[in-house]
Amino acid sequence: MIACCIFTGNLSFASDDLEELHIIDWHVHVAGLGYAGSGAFINKQLRENYRFGYFLKWMDVTEDELAEQGDQILFKKLHDKISQSRYIDQAVVLALDGIIDEKTGEIDRQRTQVYVPNDYVARQTDRYPTLLFGASINPNRGVEKSIALLEAAHEQGAVLVKWIPSIMYIDPSNTDFIPFYKRMAELDMPLLTHTGMEKSFAHARDAYADPVLLELPLQYGVTVIAAHIATTGKSAGQDNFERILPMFDKFPNLYTDISSLTQFNKRGYLARALKYPGLTDRMIYGTDWPLQSFPVVSPWYHVRHIGIRNAWRVSRIKNKWDRDIELKRAFGVPTSVFTRKLVILHH
Repeated sequence: MIACCIFTGNLSFASDDLEELHIIDWHVHVAGLGYAGSGAFINKQLRENYRFGYFLKWMDVTEDELAEQGDQILFKKLHDKISQSRYIDQAVVLALDGIIDEKTGEIDRQRTQVYVPNDYVARQTDRYPTLLFGASINPNRGVEKSIALLEAAHEQGAVLVKWIPSIMYIDPSNTDFIPFYKRMAELDMPLLTHTGMEKSFAHARDAYADPVLLELPLQYGVTVIAAHIATTGKSAGQDNFERILPMFDKFPNLYTDISSLTQFNKRGYLARALKYPGLTDRMIYGTDWPLQSFPVVSPWYHVRHIGIRNAWRVSRIKNKWDRDIELKRAFGVPTSVFTRKLVILHH
């Protein structure tokens, strides 16, 4: 079981000490095709999309390998890569709930693009000291069932709840979710939720990723981690990034992660975010694995901000986590961001 509490201190260390510190990647995805009883699936529409082949390549796995060794091989690969990193000690591996059928209250397998069950992720992360369990619960199941699933995930050691509202069809401002939010706050269970336009899936309802919709859980005391600082798209005619910034002044329980901010389509946002007063005090570290690979990410996209020498140095680093950290350090991300924790961890 995980005991959770908010940690708001702004730690400060010399950058050369990063190897001696405990750094967690709070935003790591896995998927699966149902092999070895994982219960995970990717629907036909996404499997036939060009993105599917890239996802397999970036996770360093083939479909034949999954069939032969089971979906759980992805967790072993994650553990091996993290163990080889100079900097990363642990990663939060995220389950991903699906779209809920309004009539049955069960997963809609046709419309759900990716499904990664809580029990599967909980079992696999428990096998490796480098991996932590991130749960995913769609509260459209109804109050009682959703809260029961939340409490079960908490008992299994979940350190947070993950949403991608635009592909799970979750409206965070739905007042039916208030009891769920209250229970999340009581359990000190943070909500890590995608904000901004969703680019990684075949289709999405981007209106649900408007950061302003998160005011409801924030009002009920949930610690919300707005993934990617809403750095894509617009809502109500306003840039989502500009839309979320005033919310950090309004809600002390609003945080963000810096995952995906070095992707090609988000060039310039990390530099802007680092200049916004006080925002680094609300940042935590994340990669959005496996979306940290070329051609999505390259240090050469950011020469204007980090210089040619840094771009060359970072490009030669083989371990993807070490490369990600060194790229973000080159931008000037402070050590406190890499070491900040919003929960007390016991693994």
